[in-house]
Amino acid sequence: MQYPTAWLQGASRGEVIACELRLQIINEQIQPGEIISENRIAADFGSSRSPVRDALKALSNEGLIRLERMGAVVLGLNLEDVKELYDVRYLIESFAQQRLAEGDHDVLITQLDRTIDKMKLAVKHGDYVDFAYQDFMFHEAIVMHAQHKRMIHLWNSIRQIVMTVILITTEKGFQTGEERMNWVADKHYKILGGLRSRDPEVIRRAVNDYFADSARTLTRTLP
Repeated sequence: MQYPTAWLQGASRGEVIACELRLQIINEQIQPGEIISENRIAADFGSSRSPVRDALKALSNEGLIRLERMGAVVLGLNLEDVKELYDVRYLIESFAQQRLAEGDHDVLITQLDRTIDKMKLAVKHGDYVDFAYQDFMFHEAIVMHAQHKRMIHLWNSIRQIVMTVILITTEKGFQTGEERMNWVADKHYKILGGLRSRDPEVIRRAVNDYFADSARTLTRTLP
């Protein structure tokens, strides 16, 4: 698996390298405990060492590696780490959706409805990359629309790991067939229904149900 080039538009060289390494680490192509050096990474990517340093700093901030002199030790992302990541996602997204219980958000709801349609179209065409992208954009749209600066800052601190985990789990999910992935797409209607209701309690139950399903999916699809 390679990081989708379409997702890297506008990214700096360091960000491109970070995305590729992040995918390899989370997908366990690079194993926990492995030592990676600046020189090796620079050679692998045909890059100078400056963007490699930027990439390693980003991965260190995400807790995927521990920086050492002239390189890093891979810490990886185990299932417990991913569950904690989803706990943070739950806190952010439940807060954002409760915030959207007030006001007129018809434009967002229409956008989300179309995004689910795109997910189902991706299933039809066997395109796990586009499915993963649309899945991520569904959730990010909700967070951004809530317009809470500190929550957006927190979301931005985890968004790259979230994107990568979604990509990996989606690729494995597609191996189970169309019926399963259509179910994954359809469960987003729970969230949509909650937002349409504008009822905080209905929204709360919808978010709880969605993330309970996601937790069960994680245990089946991650290494």
